Amino acid sequence: MAIREDAAAGGPRAGFKDTVVRPATAAIRQLASGLGSALSALFVLLWLAVTVVTGPIGVGLLMAPAVLRALHALAGRERDRLGRWGPEVVAPEPPPTQLRLALVDPTTRRELRWLVRHATLGFLLGVLGVLLPISAFRDGTFPLWWRFAPEEVATTSLGLGNVQSWPAAVAVGLLGLGWTAIILGLTPGMARLQARPGRRLLVAGPETDLSLRVAELTATRAAALDAHATELRRIERSLHDGTQNRLVSVTILLGAARRMVARDLAGADEVLERAHSTAEQALAELRAVARGILPPVLADRGLTGALSGLAANCAVPCRIDVDVPERCAASVEATAYFVVAEALTNIAKHSGADHATVTARSRGGRLHLCVEDDGRGGADEDGGSGLTGIRRRIAAHDGNLSLTSPSGGPTTLEVDLPCGS
Repeated sequence: MAIREDAAAGGPRAGFKDTVVRPATAAIRQLASGLGSALSALFVLLWLAVTVVTGPIGVGLLMAPAVLRALHALAGRERDRLGRWGPEVVAPEPPPTQLRLALVDPTTRRELRWLVRHATLGFLLGVLGVLLPISAFRDGTFPLWWRFAPEEVATTSLGLGNVQSWPAAVAVGLLGLGWTAIILGLTPGMARLQARPGRRLLVAGPETDLSLRVAELTATRAAALDAHATELRRIERSLHDGTQNRLVSVTILLGAARRMVARDLAGADEVLERAHSTAEQALAELRAVARGILPPVLADRGLTGALSGLAANCAVPCRIDVDVPERCAASVEATAYFVVAEALTNIAKHSGADHATVTARSRGGRLHLCVEDDGRGGADEDGGSGLTGIRRRIAAHDGNLSLTSPSGGPTTLEVDLPCGS
């Protein structure tokens, strides 16, 4: 009975902590993080204002692309920040950075409206979210230290009058309790108010129909299943047509050698030599199949070492530039490896290039790949060059592929993948 009574006695306290204290604490942290992004928004807003003012003399036109890139990058970071404090903010398609296109782009307009609101109201709410806990702590503890403070410090957090008596000090302490009540009662709403413009304006707009997104994901899943089935068929053909046939040959040769041992030892030795050679070829093919499933070099040397190995073995001189400080998910690294391997194979077979370049960058939770050659160009995704398989692999991770290959070259293949999927 005593245990139940203690639990019942602690129930209201636990409920108050869960329903009031913890939400207020989380709201203060959210407001403080919003203050940081609001400072960045204020800087971008001032930069935008300078760009607009200097536009007539030409300076603003030169700065406009950089300002737009900064705006889009800041909006992307705000989506990530809001996603950490609540539901994910689904990003729209990447907006343009060219001034003429940006002027009519709805995503850019919504981001500009968010920028103004977050740099003003969001900044004010963030400052209040930081100052309220400081004021509550200062005034709440004021009766403990006011006698030891200089006269100019012995005031309320609002700076109204000097405290010279204990009743006044206790009143300041009660003011601290008032600040605490405001924090517990109002900061969750302040945090929601600060986040509301971002959640309303930075999400994919009405023109991005969710049904289209569902259809896209359904098609992506189907493509991933097709790619998986195609890969299984490739492995099955490799094992059946290559390794299995050679192992059958080994079995036949060993049987022939066994029958020849008694009557023709030299001939049996020759047959055994052929069996040994065939077994080595079967082992080499089996290793090639295993590497085609998941290259062990990825586990041993990481993506940097694996791509370096591909570049070194490429028939076309290839320069590699990799800046991936952290490991990505194994499936993403495998996809990146196979994409680069297929691209380099296509370059060696079809492009007639003298030089190729592979670039890999990991930024903001995304892996960016770029494979470029100076060949004849004219790469056709429907021409059986393996680009369809590359696109299916990338679609399985909800990534993006961009191919630029004008006639006469150069050819540039760009791939964007999420690092953690």
